[in-house]
Amino acid sequence: MDDFSSNEDVQIPEVLPMMAVRDVVIFNYMIIPLFVGRPGSVEAVNEALGANKLLMLVTQKDATKDDPEIEDIYDVGMVCMVMRTLKLPDGRLKVLVQAMSKARITEFVRTEPSYQVKIEEIEEPEAGPVTIEIEALMRTVREQTEKIMSLRGILSADLMMIINNIEDPGRLADLVGSNLRLKVVESQSILEEIDPIKRLKLVSELLGKELEVSTVQAKIQNSAKEEMSKSQREYFLREQLHALQKELGDTDERLQEIEELERKLKKTKMPKSVRKEAKKQISRMEMMHPDSSEATIIRTYIDWILDVPWKKSSKDVLDLKAAKEILDEDHYGLERVKERILEYLAVRKLNKSTKGPILCFVGPPGVGKTSLGQSIARAMGRKFHRISLGGMRDEAEIRGHRRTYIGAMPGRIIQGLKTTNTNNPIFMMDEIDKIGSDYRGDPSSALLEVLDPEQNFEFSDHYLNLPFDLSKVMFITTANMSDTIPGPLYDRMEVIRLSGYTLEEKLVIANRYLLPRQITENGIKPKHILIDDETLKHMISHYTYEAGLRNLEREIGKVCRKIARKIAEGGKGPYRISVRTIDKYLGPPKTIPETDLDSLDQPGLATGLAWTEVGGEILQIEANIMPGKGKLILTGQLGDVMKESAQAALTYCRSRFKELKVEPAYFDTIDIHIHVPAGAIPKDGPSAGITLATALYSAILGKKVNKKLAMTGEITLRGRVLPIGGLKEKALAALRADLHKVIIPEQNKKDLAEIPEVIRKKMQFFPVKSMDEIVKLVFPQPVKKTPVKTPRKTPAKAQPQTS
Repeated sequence: MDDFSSNEDVQIPEVLPMMAVRDVVIFNYMIIPLFVGRPGSVEAVNEALGANKLLMLVTQKDATKDDPEIEDIYDVGMVCMVMRTLKLPDGRLKVLVQAMSKARITEFVRTEPSYQVKIEEIEEPEAGPVTIEIEALMRTVREQTEKIMSLRGILSADLMMIINNIEDPGRLADLVGSNLRLKVVESQSILEEIDPIKRLKLVSELLGKELEVSTVQAKIQNSAKEEMSKSQREYFLREQLHALQKELGDTDERLQEIEELERKLKKTKMPKSVRKEAKKQISRMEMMHPDSSEATIIRTYIDWILDVPWKKSSKDVLDLKAAKEILDEDHYGLERVKERILEYLAVRKLNKSTKGPILCFVGPPGVGKTSLGQSIARAMGRKFHRISLGGMRDEAEIRGHRRTYIGAMPGRIIQGLKTTNTNNPIFMMDEIDKIGSDYRGDPSSALLEVLDPEQNFEFSDHYLNLPFDLSKVMFITTANMSDTIPGPLYDRMEVIRLSGYTLEEKLVIANRYLLPRQITENGIKPKHILIDDETLKHMISHYTYEAGLRNLEREIGKVCRKIARKIAEGGKGPYRISVRTIDKYLGPPKTIPETDLDSLDQPGLATGLAWTEVGGEILQIEANIMPGKGKLILTGQLGDVMKESAQAALTYCRSRFKELKVEPAYFDTIDIHIHVPAGAIPKDGPSAGITLATALYSAILGKKVNKKLAMTGEITLRGRVLPIGGLKEKALAALRADLHKVIIPEQNKKDLAEIPEVIRKKMQFFPVKSMDEIVKLVFPQPVKKTPVKTPRKTPAKAQPQTS
């Protein structure tokens, strides 16, 4: 019932709606469900939901009063947040609230139709250091609590573990007071005591009285054992009666249930070990009283064993031509992924016993990773199931809970197999790079067995505790970036990278998929809207800035909705959307081309390329020189790697003072300021070294860098250019920014094969090994033309004239 999460970030206003509760006192850190039926209380909850979800909850003194007056309400209560509401068929509300802060009512602002009060928060003083006396008091309270709960038969190991781990006297008093069934007056006195030490002493006194009552109650229960033996005798007599009824053919509902389970067990195909366990559990259930809690647990367990598809498979469609047509119909491009799926189908056709591959699609959001999994399932004729791993922190989500826990269930792997009712579905696990871990375990470690083809043929779920063969399941995982995927997990998967789309690819996809889908979803017909390719290109370049297609589809949907409104108001269309009229539908352009390239036409400016989890980006780098004392100033929220790259770039430039035509002492007389714009965004990575060096070299030399040139690569102290990653994404970013010349490291020449030929034809790549080669490319030396000496013409000799 208790939650120790922090709520310090929530601002509590001075005036709040108030609701009175009966028979319960709410303490700090509690999460409690309430049934709200009184009109004033329902109004208070609705008012809280309409504002900031905060509600003042206080206990009424007389629980029998339906309409308590001001004097019937305690003035100290808890400010709570409404976490969840559910409207019941009888008009009541079921509300889940979390206590956040203790407060006192100072004034009743309103009494109709619901209470609204002015409050002041009660700040609890710190308990100070834990002395021997306080430690002894806390130990006494823990022991009293354990004895009382043991006598009542409600001893919980989890609760006692929490109580034993609490070191704060005030929290211990609140937790004990909230979990032991004390009288309302006693609980309210605990709540109103602000000093934590005094509050704990009060709790200890109340526990002493309660312990005496519980001891007497236990004696009364022991004296009633004779009555229990009578119940056992009745149970055996009933069992004998069941046997007689079975002989006479007059069976009851319970016997029919057992027989139904046995019939279902005979029809279900499963391994021998599983069948043996199922028979054993059915026999145990038959021996138990139907009303016992353990019988219910065993019945649920048997149902799961019978419902899991141990040997039920769907038949694969192994027609490669039909599969290729389906993949091409659903997705444009992505040739590498389609080829890999067709290869798997070909192997499956030749070898039926091949194990399912573990594919991992890595790429920016919106490039079609999840929908690609659905297309694969459609092409193979398999069932499709998807789970999201983003933010998952509990190992039991994968492996399930042990049956000893209350409300135990299998993990999401077994649940997914039950949902698809086949043991060979396409199982997609989204956001595997965002999986977490905490005190409840590490789900990524649990996934190692699931995603290892050499181990998953005997996957054991904690709930079933029986081996299940997952080798027939085709697992597909997705991630935005591979860096955050745990290494052992990454090693078990075949990574296929999906980069962003070019302008031409987006245009084809918009015409083929996005526009027809949005026309259908918004209730209009193709004849109502006319939009040409130039307008779509304008939307792609001026209203979206992404590697994927989600924002583009949103913008197309926005246009379709506005046309749908015109049609609904009586318009007939068709409505022609052009570049000149698009701003009437979408407003002014949201993105300007990625860079104002004209502004780069001056020394000290260079354009780099960066990789992010949402695709490639261009990176403008500025360097400036000013009189000073040799300082290097770096701004733009650069990370440690980029700062070290800047230092390496400066060292390279200082070592080339002769080529720069400056004196060695020149660098001691200047300050250098390097800035990367968009300073609010942190930047880091090992691919900006040559761009930093080029910008610095340009500033010192006083020569401009070609504004149509981009570059990517890391630099060493001696000017070597090191390889980088994400070349395809960076090339797409350069193309979006109309940069057709890119300098890349020599060792990345092999990666050019991954770039589509359409892009390679539009761009020119310059592989380089050293910074000296870049300097020659960027700052070419003017060719000195040797003047051609023209031979002098000898003046003609004067001819003697005759007369």
